Amino acid sequence: MLPKGSFEGKVALVTGGGTGLGKGIATKLSDLGATVAIMSRKKGVVDLAASEIQKITGNTVLPLTGDVRDPEQVKRALDELDDQAGVPTIVVNNAAGNFISPFERLNAKGFGTIVDIVLKGTANVTLDAGKRMIQHEKGGVFLNITTTYAETGSGYVVPSAAAKAGVSAMIKSLAVEWGKYGIRFVGIAPGPIKTKGAFDRLDPSGAFEEVMIQNNPLKRFGEVDELANLASYMTSDYASWLNGEIIRFDGGETVSNAGEFNMFGGISQEKWDDLESIIRNSNAESKK
Repeated sequence: MLPKGSFEGKVALVTGGGTGLGKGIATKLSDLGATVAIMSRKKGVVDLAASEIQKITGNTVLPLTGDVRDPEQVKRALDELDDQAGVPTIVVNNAAGNFISPFERLNAKGFGTIVDIVLKGTANVTLDAGKRMIQHEKGGVFLNITTTYAETGSGYVVPSAAAKAGVSAMIKSLAVEWGKYGIRFVGIAPGPIKTKGAFDRLDPSGAFEEVMIQNNPLKRFGEVDELANLASYMTSDYASWLNGEIIRFDGGETVSNAGEFNMFGGISQEKWDDLESIIRNSNAESKK
């Protein structure tokens, strides 16, 4: 937990900040002293969230309405933020879309919608906010929320995997290109964190919830507040030398699924005794 006031005098923008992970991050930054703007294309959602966060933290929270897919709407939202609070020096690209589907059941529109929100939306916000930071010689930090399968790939979420992989490449590329302006790029690749919006489209029946928990070494989902704590550190001055890095935040799920023999975790002690005896006998036979 960072000290109170760690973000005093900072202006932060969180896209997709009206619900889920974005709202959690916005709440944490606000609680630590930042003036936070949350952006969503749904005015009712963002207005309500801003009011709720402000009531919790006592700090100014600005609701901005805009679709990250549209550069003009992004510009209008950032103009409004500039007028009310100034150029943001913290930008959290969290706006996303995803749903589970076999690839052959998709059409071009379904694929394109996810890419437009996740990859193009991140680029639109980064371009506009980044140019303002550069022009005003502000410096700053962009935190992009990616996913573990941006690195590994995953069936049944191909549009999201492809788009998030592009976002990951953007983090690493712009960390180099814009470092000279004092602008950092970092990312968080979360594993399963149960939020209503995500799980409604990724596990609509609830059938896979227990499977996901059992596949995780810590036998639970992550919590929004845990991710928000990490996000606040990564965007703070305490992490001013952290650049170009994407932190996997999944309770060990990825490494658990990667190991060839990790399925042995479900074997009982009695079975291990049997296996050990077989191995010892095999070793003894090989020495004859």
